[in-house]
Amino acid sequence: MTQRFADRGFDDLSSAVDHVDAVIVAVPPRLHFEVAYEAIAAGKHVLVEKPLATSVEEARKLIDFANEQGVVLMVGHTFEYSSAVNHLKSLIAGGDLGTVQYIDAAWLNLGLYQDDVNVLWDLAPHGISVCNFLLDSQPTRVGAWGSRHASGRGFEDVAMLRLEYEAAEVTAYLRVSWLDPAKVRRVTVVGSKRMAVFNDLAHAEPLRIYDRGVDNDDSTDYSAATLTYRYGSIVSPYVPTSEPLMNELSHFIECATTGAPPRTPGESGLAVVAALEAGDLAMSSGQLVPVVEETPLQVINGAEELAV
Repeated sequence: MTQRFADRGFDDLSSAVDHVDAVIVAVPPRLHFEVAYEAIAAGKHVLVEKPLATSVEEARKLIDFANEQGVVLMVGHTFEYSSAVNHLKSLIAGGDLGTVQYIDAAWLNLGLYQDDVNVLWDLAPHGISVCNFLLDSQPTRVGAWGSRHASGRGFEDVAMLRLEYEAAEVTAYLRVSWLDPAKVRRVTVVGSKRMAVFNDLAHAEPLRIYDRGVDNDDSTDYSAATLTYRYGSIVSPYVPTSEPLMNELSHFIECATTGAPPRTPGESGLAVVAALEAGDLAMSSGQLVPVVEETPLQVINGAEELAV
């Protein structure tokens, strides 16, 4: 009886590549570049779990090498394959929320502590990729604050990111933590007409639309201008149930089979890595740092100091 491939194991990638058509890289982040590069060199299509790499330089090399080899390079930005997130994106694009004023996101949990990256590189890729996806844009400047709490750990376990999207004229705020009592996966989009909340853990109602906001009652007499608070209905639209990870993997198989470009290509991963690299520098320098995708970031003279 012939042994099925699913029942076989290999000690290293080089022993396995001749037996597969594609590779999914799900190893510690510090090994993403090394393993993905080896798979691309073998002519295999590659899906790399987030983050694509641990530096802009490595991410750019993977993209260029995949293009040279003619293989698909896809990054695992799983929440972009969520039906609720895609519905939220359609609401923003259709103007249902009005003009987006800001986005607030949180990815919190108790652990799991990583031994090769800080909490930014572990959890923030989710929030950054979702914000990029919803706004069809990429942050141009990043501010960040972080701190270490767990004894004996050298990496930040709690952090806050400020992402400035110049083209979209929107600022997004992202809080991440390995040291929180409750698991949270939430994105709030505040618009001039309505507000929306995506809650990945609310399986029955992952998306809620709030007809709430603040309206300006403009007057010819500036001193008489007042604010009107609007408290309307809350709607939970029907969102087809589907597993984002399954959607992502099915899409990767389709791209690997047909050669179609992925929805989350290497360039999408590069944009997130560039924001993370800027976030690291912002956290250490206390400055607002520009996002650079072409070369590794350098400390720049005259960078703006972060507002308290």
